[in-house]
Amino acid sequence: MYHTIQFAGDFMIDIEVSPKQPLERILVRAGSSIRAQLRPYVAETTDGPVEVADLYFEDGSATRTVPFACFFFVD
Repeated sequence: MYHTIQFAGDFMIDIEVSPKQPLERILVRAGSSIRAQLRPYVAETTDGPVEVADLYFEDGSATRTVPFACFFFVD
């Protein structure tokens, strides 16, 4: 299921377009909305566990390990 999410602040993400292509780094501005499927999980960091999600976009691209603190649900 696709959800509309909005980014809470400026955030750099690495977009996976294809396994054969290098990652594309883009800046997502605060207030940007996008539709994505989410695969949530908890990642261990030096500061302790953090809730993150892999985002899969409608165009087939994806980004990984996006902290839930960086976005919120619009719908």
